[in-house]
Amino acid sequence: MAYTEKFQAMADAARARVDFVTLEDVDGLMASGAVALDIRDPDEFASGHIPGAINLSRGKLEMNVEETLPEPDTQIICYCNANNRGALSAASLRDMGYANARYIAGGLSAWRKINDG
Repeated sequence: MAYTEKFQAMADAARARVDFVTLEDVDGLMASGAVALDIRDPDEFASGHIPGAINLSRGKLEMNVEETLPEPDTQIICYCNANNRGALSAASLRDMGYANARYIAGGLSAWRKINDG
């Protein structure tokens, strides 16, 4: 998908200021209590997601996250299909006080490649 220059610059800036999680670390982090937060739209989530993930779409993230994840010290690993929305979401959550918000490098597309064959 082609992104606008301004959107891509914003996503790049978000990636530069938040940490990422490698694909190999996802299962271990979730086993130790991290929340995989699928920030794609509900129809995207319904078509497949990381088992155990919760869905909170990017469009409503800031409005609903405190109800869904009330503890600001929660380990959160955001993901989308690739990187941009996941990184933007992690950066936004960090701005809201969720110091342990990160994103999954490569997103669901990369996760599927190593988990679905």
